[in-house]
Amino acid sequence: MIRSVLRGTGSALPRNCVTNAQLAERVDTSDDWIVERTGIRQRYIAGEGETTSSLAIEAARRALEAAGVEASEIGLIVLATATPDYTFPATATQVQQALGCRGGVAFDVQAVCSGFLYAMATADSLLRTGMAKKALVIGAETFSRILDWDDRTTCVLFGDGAGAVVLEAQDVAEDGPGILATRLHADGEHCDLLHVDGGPSSTGTVGKLRMKGREVFRHAVVNLAEVLREVLADVDMGIQAVDWVVPHQANARILDATARKLGLPAERVVVTVDQHANTSAASVPLALDVATRDGRIKPGDLVMFEAMGGGFTWGASLVRM
Repeated sequence: MIRSVLRGTGSALPRNCVTNAQLAERVDTSDDWIVERTGIRQRYIAGEGETTSSLAIEAARRALEAAGVEASEIGLIVLATATPDYTFPATATQVQQALGCRGGVAFDVQAVCSGFLYAMATADSLLRTGMAKKALVIGAETFSRILDWDDRTTCVLFGDGAGAVVLEAQDVAEDGPGILATRLHADGEHCDLLHVDGGPSSTGTVGKLRMKGREVFRHAVVNLAEVLREVLADVDMGIQAVDWVVPHQANARILDATARKLGLPAERVVVTVDQHANTSAASVPLALDVATRDGRIKPGDLVMFEAMGGGFTWGASLVRM
C-alpha cells in the first residue's frame, strides 16, 4: 500500500530566549505564577530580521538534511501558520524560493494550533494520489507579533518557532512505516473563546490574540481525548500500543489532564512546553524534532500527534516511524 513515510525532522528557534523572570520585568507576573498555571519556564521571541518565513526556511533545511533529501526533490510544500509574513503571497512560496524547489506545489493552511495536523493530512492525501513524491510539511509561527503584552493571562503563554518534516510516498507493507490514520474536526461555534480581534477584511489591522483560558481548557481536554480514541478505533488499537504521544504544547495542565483521561502514562508524553511555550502550529513538529534527535523516538515506534486550536479546530494522527 502507498503511505506517506516520515523521512526526517527539523526545527528552528529565534535567537532570543526569554525566561519568566525576564518577562516579569515588563509584565505584571512572576515565575511562580506562570509555572504553577502553565508549566512554562521560558520561550523564544523573534527579533529584528526573524520572521515566520525565515524560521520555516531554517527548519525545512534541517529536515531535508536529516532526511538525506535534496530540495530539488520536493514537489509539495504545505506550510501551517496563523502569522504569515504577508497576507499574500503564501509563506510556503517564500520557503520554496529560498530552497530552490522549482515547479512544485506550495501553499499555506490556517488552522491555528491544529495547523500542522491539517497540513500533514493535506500533504498525505496529495502524496497518496500521486500529486507529488516528496513533500515538506512545516508549522511556523511568530505569535509574539500578535500578543497584547498588557494582557498577562495570555502573553506569557506563547513563543515563536518552526518545525518541519519531510514526507515521501512509499509502497510499504501493512506493518510498515507511514501515516496510519488521521481524524480532523472543527466547530466554529466557539470561535469567540480563542481568536484574534483583527484582520484585513474586518478591521484592516492585524489585531491581537484574545483567549478565555478556562473555557478553552475544558474543551481541549474533552476534544483531544475523543479524537485520540477515534484514531485508535480506526486502526483497531488500544492506547497501550502507542509508544509516544506528541501533543500540541499549549499548557502542562492540559497535557496532564488529557493523559489521565486516556489512562496514558505521563512518561510516554513528549513535553517541551516548559522550554518553548505555546508555538501554535509549530509546537507539534518542534516537539517531534526534539524527541527524535535526543533518541526517545526511534524507527518503528508508533507515535500519536494531537492538537487543538482556535476555531475551534482539533485533530490527531497516528504514524509509524
